[in-house]
Amino acid sequence: MYCKNCGSQIDDNAVVCPHCGVATDNYYNYNVSNGNQEQKKDNYMAIIGFALSFIVAIAGLICSIIGYRKAPEYNGNGKSLALAGIIISVVELALSAVATVIIILAMTSVTIGYGIYL
Repeated sequence: MYCKNCGSQIDDNAVVCPHCGVATDNYYNYNVSNGNQEQKKDNYMAIIGFALSFIVAIAGLICSIIGYRKAPEYNGNGKSLALAGIIISVVELALSAVATVIIILAMTSVTIGYGIYL
């Protein structure tokens, strides 16, 4: 191929002429084909759900479920993060339930030991 500006022979795949620096047709074809690519979108609900799962388990669980269900709209982006948020929230809720039962049992055994009945 020859440069349209200076007439020098250049590589057929060149995007600019190495002699004068003017863009070739390959440059314009490359930018047009890459300009049509869709930008990657973030699944913010999955991110929020994951973060909340450490702080407020119920809110994290709800947001993570929503983020997991919306993942196909974002080409699967955030699906694994939302799944991790769901798992963390469920484990945290289960541990909270077990801790609550233990505390209630401990309080009733202390009151029964002193002869005070609720």
